[in-house]
Amino acid sequence: MPPESKTEQPPVCDYEGSDYQQRFWEHGDRQYEDQVEAIAIKRLLPKRGKLLLEVGAGAGRNTTRYANFGRIVLLDYSTTQLEQAQQRLGASDRYVYVAADVYKLPFVEGLFDSATMIRVIHHMADAPKALQQIRQVMQPGGKFVLEYANKRNLKAIVRYWLRKQEWDPFDKTPVEFIPLNFDFHPKAMQSWLRKAGFMIDRQLTVSHFRMDWAKRRLPLKLLVGMDALFQPTGAFWQYTPSIFLRAKAIGGTSRAAAGAFFKCPECGTALPDKKLDEILCPGCGRRWGIKNGIYNFKEALKI
Repeated sequence: MPPESKTEQPPVCDYEGSDYQQRFWEHGDRQYEDQVEAIAIKRLLPKRGKLLLEVGAGAGRNTTRYANFGRIVLLDYSTTQLEQAQQRLGASDRYVYVAADVYKLPFVEGLFDSATMIRVIHHMADAPKALQQIRQVMQPGGKFVLEYANKRNLKAIVRYWLRKQEWDPFDKTPVEFIPLNFDFHPKAMQSWLRKAGFMIDRQLTVSHFRMDWAKRRLPLKLLVGMDALFQPTGAFWQYTPSIFLRAKAIGGTSRAAAGAFFKCPECGTALPDKKLDEILCPGCGRRWGIKNGIYNFKEALKI
């Protein structure tokens, strides 16, 4: 994939019907990863905010970690993942559930004061385009917490030097190691963020000890404590498999459509409030459905 945004619509990684939350997190021996990521999020997230966009919220694994925000929009392409998040979080006006394509976000410009994207961008075939979309819906000065899979990690470097892998971890081009799973070079990610309208103000290196032998032999509390100690080294170098960063949205204008929340993902028209279980776009006439509390902007309702 070239490092610049494509014009055609990129493919989307769809977790519809997946048991990812149970298989990978709850029963997948990922307590170490979950806990060190929680530490990184706490270090980077603003102390408080009004409206946060959680891109790729999935089943809501991280949502309760954003407790200092007035409202949280959980966005995911999979409606079944959002249903699991509803079951986890319960009924609350604080949460807005939205099924949509990250490449066509259904929100008016300048809506959110914060956004997060954790363990999601590695599924993006066009990462620059996704970052541009997120910047458009953020207020000037808004904070964006991003995690990405680092191509230039120590394990990949050693394997490359030992000729056990063909791709070069120092090359800035993303590597797709399995379909729709990408590792990114830190320099490439930093460049894309700048071009999208973000300024990075902090970086953390995370998952220093993501090795099976270490997780089997060393106490979890010790591993998590050591990782927390080393995370600030991300200010100087990035060689861990996971990088967390906080970026500030710069330039641009404030909220484009006063009073509006959603926009039509197809024509860009600001949408009125819902009527019953749908929203009618006054611009193109498309009807967007709402089912069981989930706004569905993936596909318009058929007339």
